[in-house]
Order: sequence, then structure tokens, then C-alpha cells
Amino acid sequence: MWYSTVPVLKSSTIRLPLHTGHAPAYLVQRMIRLSHAMSKVIVDEYGTSELLRRLSDPIWFQAFGCVLGFDWHSSGVTTVVCGVLRQALKADIHGICIAGGKGKKSTATKSEIPRLAESFNLSSRKIDDLLYASRMAAKVDNAAIQDGYSLYHHVLLFDRSGNWAVVQQGMNAAERMARRYHWISDGLQNFVLEPHAGIISQAKSTISLDMTSALSQENQKICVDIAKSDPRNTRSSVYKLASRLELKLKPKDTLDFWIGTQPISATSGCSIVVDYEMPRNLDWKLLEQIYEIQPRNYEELLSIRGVGPATVRALSLIAELVYGTKASWTDPAKYSFAHGGKDGVPYPVARKVYDESIKYLSGAIEGSDIDRQERTFALKQLAGFSRRMFPLISN
Repeated sequence: MWYSTVPVLKSSTIRLPLHTGHAPAYLVQRMIRLSHAMSKVIVDEYGTSELLRRLSDPIWFQAFGCVLGFDWHSSGVTTVVCGVLRQALKADIHGICIAGGKGKKSTATKSEIPRLAESFNLSSRKIDDLLYASRMAAKVDNAAIQDGYSLYHHVLLFDRSGNWAVVQQGMNAAERMARRYHWISDGLQNFVLEPHAGIISQAKSTISLDMTSALSQENQKICVDIAKSDPRNTRSSVYKLASRLELKLKPKDTLDFWIGTQPISATSGCSIVVDYEMPRNLDWKLLEQIYEIQPRNYEELLSIRGVGPATVRALSLIAELVYGTKASWTDPAKYSFAHGGKDGVPYPVARKVYDESIKYLSGAIEGSDIDRQERTFALKQLAGFSRRMFPLISN
């Protein structure tokens, strides 16, 4: 029997299936104690900003959930770990507050953030910044990125300096899979230009509209120009284009008639992307409201109340069909848990990333004020996670 010294994954992806049910009470209590103790070690040693940064790392977050005792590959890691942290993190001990949650709780951030911020005596400006970050992170992952996953979980963590991190998750009901989105305030320039710390998923989708991609910047600019122009002109351009394509649009009909349409001919002057899918109705009243507001840039456009996936998609397609500026249709997932194999496909094994996360977590466990039994449990969980990530392959 010979064992290879080259670490490889058994498969190129780790699936995050949607699991039902609840974690048992005894396990949740253990998770609360352990996360409380480990978080305190990290904050005492490195500060609150480092804990926020770690939680914004998809790989570290996954390993942390495994250490606490949850299934290593379940979608439930997100909701349970965040739920546990809500109970474990104390403003006076850890210097971090957490708002939001799953389902209806995900929208509670707008009332929770101001209340929790009182413990840090944050200024009204910083509170407004936190509220904006919470709203825009959700808006981007729900509208600017259209990858087939609908958000159902959203939390924002913040410290006394106003630093923040967002962890939110979307569900693809048809495939029964989840996708997690991570954000961190540190180094964030704006919310619409590749803003994520990481996106973790079962795999990359073949087609996803990503208006946050650097490749979509020109399309963004044209979308803003369209939105700032007289809606009557926009409507006229749309119908003229439809006429050129010999499509008959009734007053209530929309661009969705173009779906599945092949290019008419080389002389038609236009080429329709078959994969584009438009909303059933273009909200011309909303476009009139946007016209009155005159947004200065794409982030301002996206931040307008009422601008959702349908408006984003419509403007993007109009920008391409009328003005020829393409948006990115490449899935933005940065971490698909596809960390390669011995042949480097789809890309080299990210062993160093995992090793650093595991080493970091091991130190936090060893330094925690917990009893021997819980420390042993946590270290075994971490070792198990490591073996699953990089199993020895017999030959």
C-alpha cells in the first residue's frame, strides 16, 4: 500500500444541500459555549476587525462551523453558525454585535442595528452607514447578481468602530442547493464593482448576470444614461428596435417576446442573445421616478427603492441591444469549494488557504477557556474537516 504525498480532493466540488430540521439543543448549547470562547481568544489577541475578517472568509467560516459541531458540507452551517453567534457574541466582552437572521429576521436589521449600536454609542452617521451596507449588500446579491439563488438569510456583524461584515445565503429551490455570500467593509470601494470577500457555492452556473463585474462597467454606465434620459425616448428606442426585428408588440407586451429569438439575419443590424430572459412587464412608472431622481452612478441607481431584478435586467439588455455594451454573464462565485485536483483542474489545490484556516482555528481552540472534553471535541472536528478536504489517496 502506497500513499500519495500530494493532497487532492475526492471531487472538484463540495455540495451544499438544503437540509431541513433543527440542530439538537445539547449541540446548540455546546456550540454557543465554544464559539463564545474561541471568539474571545481571537478578539483578545487580534481585535474585533480580525474576527470580522475571518467570518468574511468562506473557507474559514465553513471550517469554523465544522469545529462547532455542524455538518461540514450542509447549507445549515450558515444559518446555525450565525444563529449561534447571535447568542454567543456579547458587546461588552467581544465588542461585536450581530443583527438579522433567517427568513423574516433577515429584514429586522433596519430596526436592530440602531438599537444594538447604542451599546457602542455609535454616531448617527455610522449607524446610517451600517443600515446602508445591510440594505445594499442584500440589494446587490438579489438584483445586481442574478444567479438563480433567492436570498433567505442575511446578517450584519459590526464593532464599536463601525467596521462590519455581512454573511447572507440564497436558495435555489429547483436544485435544492444553497449559495453563501460574504462581505467585509475593510477595503470596500463601492457596492457595485466586485465587492464580495467571497461567494461560496456547489459549483459555478453556466449563465449568471453579474452587473458587479469589471466587465459590466460600460454596461453600468449606459444603464445610468438610459435611466436618466426621458422614459419616452427609452420606450421609443425599445419599440423601434422591436420593429426592426419584425416583432409585434402590443402596448402591454414587453421585451420578453425576444426570449429565445434567433438573430433575424446578418442585415438586421442586431443580434439577440438567446439566453437573455426579460421580465414580463417593464415598469415605466418606476423609470419615470428614476428620471426625476437623476442618479449620478450605478450604485445610486441600484439603491433607489423599487429597483429590483426586473429593472436591472431590463436596463442591461436595452443597453446591449440598443447601444452595444455587453454585461458579464459569468458566474461571480469566487469559492465554489472547487479547489482542484492533482492535475490542477479546474485549478490548483488551495492547500495553503486551508492550512492557514486550520492552524488559526487550532490556536483559537487551544487558547479557549473551555473544559478538556469540549477542547478535545473541537480539535477532533477540525481534524475531521482537514481529512475531508485533503484525504490521502491510496494507489
